[in-house]
Amino acid sequence: MTSGTIAFQGMEIQGRKTHQIARLGMARTFQNIKLFHGMTALECVMVGRHVQSRNGFFAGMFSLPSAWKEERAIRSRAMELLEFMQIGDLAHVEATSLAFGQQRAVEMARALAAEPQLLLLDEPAAGLNIYETAEVARLICTIRDMGITVLLVEHDMSLVMDISDEIVVLSFGSKLAEDTPANIQKNAEVIKIYLGEDDEV
Repeated sequence: MTSGTIAFQGMEIQGRKTHQIARLGMARTFQNIKLFHGMTALECVMVGRHVQSRNGFFAGMFSLPSAWKEERAIRSRAMELLEFMQIGDLAHVEATSLAFGQQRAVEMARALAAEPQLLLLDEPAAGLNIYETAEVARLICTIRDMGITVLLVEHDMSLVMDISDEIVVLSFGSKLAEDTPANIQKNAEVIKIYLGEDDEV
């Protein structure tokens, strides 16, 4: 596909800057984890929260009381999210030195810090073991139950089938099917493309 538009909240968002899209209520994680070197887990999550900051550059530069108050609130919320991800005890550890699954948790906490209405997760189970994947599934369901819409791109079909309300299947960039997990599992075209046909049938 080489053309089209992307709309969110009734507005086209292609061409907008990342922070502008985040302020509209959309946040994301990456397939290849992107954390800030030299920053603690807490600091990384605080960065995600700053997109909702109301104080500007000058308030921070002159250390105005409103800026200090907001910074404390940002730190407190970031800590709450690390606790939610069950890694609060690692708040002051350099983020990039953490185990892979823990880094994934920091990245998800950072995305949640932006208070999104839509959370985009790009292969959150990539590189995780079976126990870490089960924990990610639990967290995604919890996030969904908080009223946040989760759009998941994932190749782990067990994970997708277990937690999804609706699935869209793509083949070479075109939509092949869109349905509930139960119906997707029975869809003849999906089975043919992704599982192959049984020559003996």
